[in-house]
Amino acid sequence: MLSYILVDAANMFFRARHVVRGDDMSTKIGMSYHIMFNSINKVWREQNGTHIVICLEGRSWRKDAYEPYKRNRTVARQALNERDQEEDRAFWEAFDELKAFFEKRTNVTVLQHSECEADDFIARWIQNHPNDKHCIVSSDSDFYQLLGPNVQQYNGITGSLITTEGIFDDRGKPIIDKKTKEPKLLGDPEWLLFEKCIRGDTSDNVFSACPGARKKGTKNKVGMMEAFADKESKGYNWNNFMLQRWVDHENVEHRVLEDYERNKHIIDLTQQPDHIKEKLDECIVEQVQKEHKGQVGIHFMKFCGKWDMQRIVEKAQDHSTYLNRSYANAQT
Repeated sequence: MLSYILVDAANMFFRARHVVRGDDMSTKIGMSYHIMFNSINKVWREQNGTHIVICLEGRSWRKDAYEPYKRNRTVARQALNERDQEEDRAFWEAFDELKAFFEKRTNVTVLQHSECEADDFIARWIQNHPNDKHCIVSSDSDFYQLLGPNVQQYNGITGSLITTEGIFDDRGKPIIDKKTKEPKLLGDPEWLLFEKCIRGDTSDNVFSACPGARKKGTKNKVGMMEAFADKESKGYNWNNFMLQRWVDHENVEHRVLEDYERNKHIIDLTQQPDHIKEKLDECIVEQVQKEHKGQVGIHFMKFCGKWDMQRIVEKAQDHSTYLNRSYANAQT
């Protein structure tokens, strides 16, 4: 069984940006690189990694399927003040440099397509390698739906490992829920997906299918839990919940089932249209066949030197090991 480390690159780099303190731009960028490389190296060692897959963003097909998708992020960028816009540009330039390094100077697999998101590549890679282990490096809760016996997630920002058996800190100890005083549990990934499809996703501007829906029903009203339990048989509780209608602030009538199906198409990472899956597969096949590159360690040292990453340089050999391991080598 091989062990793939699937890196949600933009998520990790830009989330790291927000935890680094200080005003010096070069230092903040260097620290973001530091968090990125250290997260990958930690997971590589602890998961006995065999190959790294760097997954990048494109303009999502979801924007054509659902016009409001991530529109809130465009609005937020436009509202930035001049200083924040300058920092934003500097970080994107640094990220493009990181992307070029991975693509041109290492043997990791780099996946990007103009119509697909990093999430799509990560989900598709897992689907195409069902008998292998996978660890997703990201802080994005969208990936919880993919977790299972052979799929875990590492949040490099909090240092926590998220699994279907529990959530663990960087020392491998269970994280305790402050309310219950018990070890934190993620819950059933299928339920988490269902709940998100009903509630919507404010971070991606996906609207709720049933605003104000209760998790647990009352004597007179079916809740999400009862509907979910009835999902397979499609009996009374499912239909009672899903066939509800509601009216939005523009006086437009909605039916819960229709909006749920719309959200599932957008949120469920196994629901890409067939033509998108074909593009994902074509890109993956092309990228894993790239010619092997040499002198990876030397190029890595030069990259670190530019950004004064002394602590990374101290463990350059460790980093060079995973950067040098190609997909073809991982198979042997």
